[in-house]
Amino acid sequence: MARKRKVLMICLGNICRSPIAEAVFNDQMNKIGVSDLWEVQSAALIGYHTGKNPDRRAITTLKDKGIMNYSHKARPITTDDFTKFDWIFGMDNSNIQELNNMKPSNCTAKIELLGNYDPEGEVLIRDPYYDSDSNGFHKAYEQCVRSIKGFLEKHKDNTM
Repeated sequence: MARKRKVLMICLGNICRSPIAEAVFNDQMNKIGVSDLWEVQSAALIGYHTGKNPDRRAITTLKDKGIMNYSHKARPITTDDFTKFDWIFGMDNSNIQELNNMKPSNCTAKIELLGNYDPEGEVLIRDPYYDSDSNGFHKAYEQCVRSIKGFLEKHKDNTM
């Protein structure tokens, strides 16, 4: 059996966008029957929220969209992640800039924006953390669904 391809979703604190992206990736893998080919996790650029659950609005959004059994504890990215994962996806340009600044010289992961795979061309996934409602979380969810479907479609025939 081929080695699972590994994806790491990154945002600033790992309580909003990257956990949503991780949950959506898992959901999409299960829906199309490729969970034996992929592994996904999420992490933060900063350790401020380490050990915390995702924002309640992120969890509510996932439940509203039918993803009921997602649980996660925030963690910061590690140096090992840059060689453990095949792709590291940032949610916005600041994430990508920080990832490129911190990547070690032996980095083997491809670092890119998750939104590069959005067929609607909405490349940046805005951070909804400071929003007063859940609208930004729902928008981030929809962007993640489109982008992850696009990514999985593009890589469905690639084997490692």
